[in-house]
Amino acid sequence: MPTASLPLLGLCQDMTLFVMVMITALLVAIGGTEALVVQRDGGFSSGQPIDGKGGTNHELDIQKPDNLGQQSTDNGVVPNLKWSFSDSRTRILKGGWVRESVITDLPSSHDISAAQQHLTKGSIRELHWHRVAEWGYVYAGAILVSAVDENGKFQVARLEVGDIWYFPKGEAHTVQGLENENEYLLVFDDGNFDATGTTFSVDDWISHTPKHILAKNFGLDESVFETVPSPNPYITNATIDTHSVTGPNGELSGNNSYVYFAKDHPLEEVPGGGGTLRIVDSNTFPISTTIAATIVTLNPKGLRELHWHPNAEEWLYFHQGQARETVFIGDAKARTFDFRAGDTGVFPDNSGHYIENIGAEDLIWIEIYKSDRAKDVSLTQWLALTPADIVANVLKIPLETAEGLKKVKQLLVKGN
Repeated sequence: MPTASLPLLGLCQDMTLFVMVMITALLVAIGGTEALVVQRDGGFSSGQPIDGKGGTNHELDIQKPDNLGQQSTDNGVVPNLKWSFSDSRTRILKGGWVRESVITDLPSSHDISAAQQHLTKGSIRELHWHRVAEWGYVYAGAILVSAVDENGKFQVARLEVGDIWYFPKGEAHTVQGLENENEYLLVFDDGNFDATGTTFSVDDWISHTPKHILAKNFGLDESVFETVPSPNPYITNATIDTHSVTGPNGELSGNNSYVYFAKDHPLEEVPGGGGTLRIVDSNTFPISTTIAATIVTLNPKGLRELHWHPNAEEWLYFHQGQARETVFIGDAKARTFDFRAGDTGVFPDNSGHYIENIGAEDLIWIEIYKSDRAKDVSLTQWLALTPADIVANVLKIPLETAEGLKKVKQLLVKGN
């Protein structure tokens, strides 16, 4: 290009920039910002923030449009509150597999960590105990749980889909798969479950104890312990045996039972008509004093109403469907997240939030609290039971609207 042409090119570029600035200013002046917003929003469904330039994981962006800034009400810096089990490393073992969601994966979850665990038929999650409590929910197959307390009372029980168990911290226990394939959710009342000194396996202990001490302790020959595995296998293959257990101190039952059978408990009433829920806390499962839960099914387009939990963080596991939620953490800070089956999440202590079913099938999830009770405060009920003139003045809404708010918790609001 001739040198003489360069000033002219620069002038043309300056004029183009000037024209673009003037057009933008004119659109703003005449209310044209809506046109700009439409252009910005137009790419969310195809996984594009604004113009879509730059590196991106297109498949993830399609699944998580709210991370692209789709919700205009989102504001401020809110930490990540979501982790997918699919992002966790899966440990493949002889007889099953396991993958976790712990505080190193989801740093905002201080109270709760969890795992998905899978056992083939007969395989055993070996004998062990924890310095934290363990809560479990069966969602595929059937398992045998076995545990012994400090008084020598024991429990052996078959659990099927929907059934739950709870082992207090320090209680000795094990789990065995009974069907061809068995899977369950494990929950622990400590976010840092992988810390040293959290789990203690019996074969690990025995293999690190002098054999003459073992012989003296058990009253057996030292040779018995030559085949104890080291390192411990965590999950091991086995066959199902039908031997029954007896003991001088009897079985655990009633309020001391470690198991909750779903068939023995009716579902909760849901005034909003948008689905079903089951509350499993110390009211219905007395032994479970540090973990409370709610198992929720929300119909398509339904809404878990705006609420907060006054007594704990809320940890979530999504088992089926697609969800959207916005969490409000105070100081004008809010962020929206999209969830699918296999995702976990956490709502900070006392943060306001909702959950919406945005899919075509029922949305199923489990809410977990480090507490003896599942508690929530409904935003609508709070406003309805506050003097209507105060609500109307604060929110700048008509008085008759404030007077008409529903005074009964809706919990799961039916979609339309």
